[in-house]
Amino acid sequence: MALLDTDLALARDSWYAATAPRHTPYPPLQGSVQADVAIVGGGLAGLSAALELAGRGRRVVLLEAREIGSGASGRNGGQVIHGLACAPGEIEAQLGLDEARRVFAMSLQAIELIRQRCARHAIDCDWRDGWLGVAVQPRKVRDLFADAQHLEQAYGYALRRIPRGELPDWIASPRVCAAVHDPNSGHLHPLKYTLGLARAATEAGATLHEHSPVTALVEGARVRLRTAQGEVQADQVLLAGNVYLQGLVPALEARIMPVGTYIAASEPLGAERAQALIPCGAAVCDNNWVLDYYRLSADHRLLYGGRATYSTMTPLRLAEDLRRRMQATFPQLGDVRVTHTWGGFVDVSMNRAPDFGRLPATGRPANIYYLQGFSGHGVALTGLAGQLVAQAMAGDAERFDLFARLRHHPFPGGRWLRTPSLVLGMAWYRLRDALG
Repeated sequence: MALLDTDLALARDSWYAATAPRHTPYPPLQGSVQADVAIVGGGLAGLSAALELAGRGRRVVLLEAREIGSGASGRNGGQVIHGLACAPGEIEAQLGLDEARRVFAMSLQAIELIRQRCARHAIDCDWRDGWLGVAVQPRKVRDLFADAQHLEQAYGYALRRIPRGELPDWIASPRVCAAVHDPNSGHLHPLKYTLGLARAATEAGATLHEHSPVTALVEGARVRLRTAQGEVQADQVLLAGNVYLQGLVPALEARIMPVGTYIAASEPLGAERAQALIPCGAAVCDNNWVLDYYRLSADHRLLYGGRATYSTMTPLRLAEDLRRRMQATFPQLGDVRVTHTWGGFVDVSMNRAPDFGRLPATGRPANIYYLQGFSGHGVALTGLAGQLVAQAMAGDAERFDLFARLRHHPFPGGRWLRTPSLVLGMAWYRLRDALG
């Protein structure tokens, strides 16, 4: 439970939690229940699947180890961006350009799906259009514009290039050397959106249980999921717990790593001062390997994220470190206090591509599905993933299986050495970022 305990401690000072009160508690599972589909994990992927499946008339029971949205879904940077966490070249190399174009098109559908769900289910999550990708070193400008050119030429998706001379109209940071703008992407309050999806799923007929960690999974024609106080028997199961499956399926967990990412919220700046920082109002993310990301909140704060760690240990002096990074990007905030600092773990795959599929089964149809490996780029894709797995469970697996064809490998080093190996590897990438 060490990872869960660390993650819980990091969540206590979350600005998201302070501004998205939980009005609806969901009781722990008690006794034995029957379901058509059981879902493990009450984040965006699990809730999206619950909403879709319940809407198809399936009996859905969802089990969440803590509270709905208590993992990465309710604590992330809130950036809703086209594409995947991996570069398009990874998908092109594995599936070919034509299929890579289908995957990219689905990433755009994932953004539109958020807009549709917010409208259909009256989810107020502070949505705002616009995303700005920036280079903070002169040598990174070439990469930024080359990536934009590839998106336009290979995928027909145009981003506006913004050279240094035009930057003041978009962002007021001396660190930024150039930018690209996507008006179709955007940002939101992730916990408000997650709680809104939970409400929509229950209204559709799904049953949600909080504080119900799964302690055992028994495979079979009907799968059994045991908790401390009950059991669910289901024809099909979805594992959507990512790094929080706590040993249920070791083979899956070997293919993802928990990576800590952290966010600080400034004190309220006032509308005029906040707008002066990012006049376009977009979410911002740099193109370093170990990146920083930031955006303005609805109450005119700067939410600044970064400081990724790969050891599962919380960085020392986290609030002060993030405040320094914030002020390095915006020196005009030298007098501004940080009021909230929080973080949590995201699930990162070796190649940063999403890892969807089914657990192998002998002598019967595979009936245990999984969604993981969103790699810090899942606010939109998790929603689509829930829709794809619901379609697959209903017999239409074409889109789900396109993602399932992506190959994944376990992290090297085994159980004991893979974390130290990753820490050393990421130290190298930090050095590369520093050297440009």
